[in-house]
This record gives sequence, structure tokens and C-alpha cells, in this order.
Amino acid sequence: MKDVQKQINNKIDEIKEDLILSTQEIIKIRSVEDEPKEGMPFGEGVAKALEYALDKSYELGFKIRNMNGYIGYAEYGEGEDYVAVLGHLDVVPEGDGWKYPPYGAEIHDGKMYGRGTLDDKAPIIAALYGLKAIKDLNLPLSKKVRIIFGTNEESGCGEMPYYMEREKPPVAGFTPDGQYPIIYAEKGILTFNLVQDLKDKCSENLIIKSVKGGQRPNMVPDYCEAVIWAKDNNKLLEALNEFVDKTNLDLKGEINGGEITIKSYGVSAHGSTPEKGKNAIMNIFKFLGALPLGECDLSTYINFFNSYVGTETNGKNFFGKSIKDKPSGELSFNVGKVNIDEEKASLTINMRYPVTYDYDYIMNLFNKRLIYGIKVEDMQKQKPLYFSPDNPLINALQKVYTVQTGEEAKLLAIGGGTYAKEMPNIVAFGPIFPGKPDLDHQVNEYIEIVDLIKNAKIYGNAIYELAK
Repeated sequence: MKDVQKQINNKIDEIKEDLILSTQEIIKIRSVEDEPKEGMPFGEGVAKALEYALDKSYELGFKIRNMNGYIGYAEYGEGEDYVAVLGHLDVVPEGDGWKYPPYGAEIHDGKMYGRGTLDDKAPIIAALYGLKAIKDLNLPLSKKVRIIFGTNEESGCGEMPYYMEREKPPVAGFTPDGQYPIIYAEKGILTFNLVQDLKDKCSENLIIKSVKGGQRPNMVPDYCEAVIWAKDNNKLLEALNEFVDKTNLDLKGEINGGEITIKSYGVSAHGSTPEKGKNAIMNIFKFLGALPLGECDLSTYINFFNSYVGTETNGKNFFGKSIKDKPSGELSFNVGKVNIDEEKASLTINMRYPVTYDYDYIMNLFNKRLIYGIKVEDMQKQKPLYFSPDNPLINALQKVYTVQTGEEAKLLAIGGGTYAKEMPNIVAFGPIFPGKPDLDHQVNEYIEIVDLIKNAKIYGNAIYELAK
């Protein structure tokens, strides 16, 4: 095995400049979900990224298939069964505050910066070049290998049913959508809206016309704004300044015509680790809750969330107790989006529950807290994922990781959901090494060039181990 691993590693060193260049080219494509077009179900940017990945795969000598713009793959080898590497080419919006262009793929101090350098573009290109090394060496395989390019992981995985209805699942594989060594347990994920119709009106002296903020449920929102009509604008601004002095929250007010826009600034983070961010929505709710709105549906709605959510990110206050287990830790609770007008209020919640709990238990407990008038709508759910530590797939990847890094391949349980949940027999494997920062969904996302090449070597060897 060591001789083959050495051959694969040496071959990747030979082609590493092409790997780096190909990674830069695909990072430069802004592949955020957009309006669908013919043959482009998730928008033009995502379609361009898929086209690039498949064109590059063809150039490298692989068979390719574009499944009507939903998903595509590069294929190598023969046989009925196949091993898969599943990665996604879509990315979350870039947000503000980048020190280098978010789609520039610029390299500074050995780091390539750009949206998708960790999640998932660079790692899936690394896997493609790992397979390229196997092909160039003409190593014998007993199974086909597919590098599968997904296109909608960040917005609901709408491409995966299209694939699974038309293709059989792989016999084994991994996704470069997590951390090293190996993620064997993933929390259940629930995304839904909490909606209330606003039938009665608030104070005649203050009218909240709208509150909007957040880009994705699985991101801690870094911006939110409220538009308010006030009988006395100066008095409202004074109240805002006093509130800011008291709380040190990053809120600013601007007079626009006869209305005031309150702007709230937070810190973005991944929805699985909301404690790492600062929630701009909940910060603006604090201020709105301090205003003399009177008794009305909207004030009840705002005060409910201020009382039972606030800045808390583990749901302990909402559920009335801690929800946690030994394998995967605490439940996480993120308010990801808000959309309030004069008729309806809606908050989008992204909640991740421990692997030993089930959906019915969590939601029964959740619904007991809701007050009359607030409804759960548009529920999207993913069950927890769990692999036995004795699973042959887990053992094979442990073997490769230990040989490649010289470190113990410990098994991880995480709060984040990875692409592994979307396809049978897939486990999350990399690309983030222990001790390195998790910059998924954050500004200044980057991958170190040495880690990009190291990933290609690990993935090449893992593909060979699973398909040999």
C-alpha cells in the first residue's frame, strides 16, 4: 500500500500547478443560487461552475455527464458498482468585509482567498485531481469512480432527488464537506418559519413598516434593518442613541423622508455554530422590544422572541432545559432570516438537534412553548446521520488518513449538516485539518495551498483504497 500511496503522492506533486490553476478558475465564478433559466435550474452562475467542472474533467480524460443542469459527474473505470466523491459547486453569498476580492482567488502568503475555497469548490477539484493521479498511473480498480458535482447544497439540496431518482447510489464514498479526520455523526437539521398574522395595529405614534434581514437560514445574519414611521422622529433617534449607549449594540438610525431606517450590524457565522456570530436580527429585536408599541400582535411577537430566544444559541431557555447528548453535544438554535411587514411577521429558524434525539420529541417540546397565533410553516427536515465506528468505510478512511498524516484518525460528531446526508453510503471526510480555522460561510474564506495539495493526496489515496 505504501508504494502505491507514494506513487499517487508523487504524481499529484507533478500536476499540482494545474490543480492550483483549475481551483482558481472555478473560484472566480460567482455560483450563488439565482433565478432559474432553461437548462439552469439554479441560475446562471451555478450553471457556469458546473460547466467549468465538467469541461475540466473532460480535458483531464474522464467521461462526463451533465444531468440537465441539476448535477453532473466525471467518471472513470468499469463495473456496475461505483465509489463516489460528492461535492457541491454552489456557494453562499459572499457578504461584506473581505480584504481580498471574494471571487478573485488571489493567493497571499500561501493562502488562496475566495468564496468556496473550503466549502466545497477547492476540495472537490482536489478530489478530481486525486482521481487524475490514479488514471495517469493506470492503477487497477475493481469499481468505477464518480466525482459528483452538486449544485444546490446551500439552498436545500434540490438537485439530489433528481440524481437519486435516475441513478443508483454508490457502494461507498465520501464528501469533502466537513472536517478531518472523519465525521461519523451529524445532528438532525430543521429549517422552518415561525409566522404570525398581524391583525391588530400598534401605537398610533409608532408604526413598524418593515423589518428585513438575513441571507440564508444557515447563516448568522450580519445585517438587518427596520423601517419605522414615528410621530416624532427626533424622539425616536434619541431613544435609539440612549439604547446604543446602554447596550453597546451596533445600531444606527437614518431619516429617510418621513420614516426612519434602523440598521443593525452583526457578525456572520455558520448556522451550526451560531455562538461564533452576532445576530443582527435579534439585536434589532432588542431595540424594537424597548419601544412603546402598545399591546398588539407585533409587540407580542417581538417580546416572545426577546424573552425565549434573545442572544441565546442553544435553545435552553426556549425548551426549558438543555437538549444535548454525549456523541454530538448541545442543540443549536439560529434565527437566520426575518421578514415583517404591516400584515405578517415571519422568522426563519435553523435548528440542529443531537443525534440520539428524534424529530417528534423535539417538535412536541418546541410546540409547547409557542403562544397562540404563531404557526410553524415550510418545515424542511434532515434526520441525524450516524455510522458505526466499525463500518468498513470508516475503517478504510481511517487507514488512509493515518498513513498520510501520521496522526490518529479520531471520529468526530458535529452540529453542522454535511452533504453526506444526501446520499447513502457517504461520510464527511475533510477538507479542514485539525487546528485549522473553519471559515465556511465567513468572510475571508481561504485554503492554504499546502492544504489544497495535501487534500488531493489524501483523496486520491482514499479513492484508490475504496475502489481498488
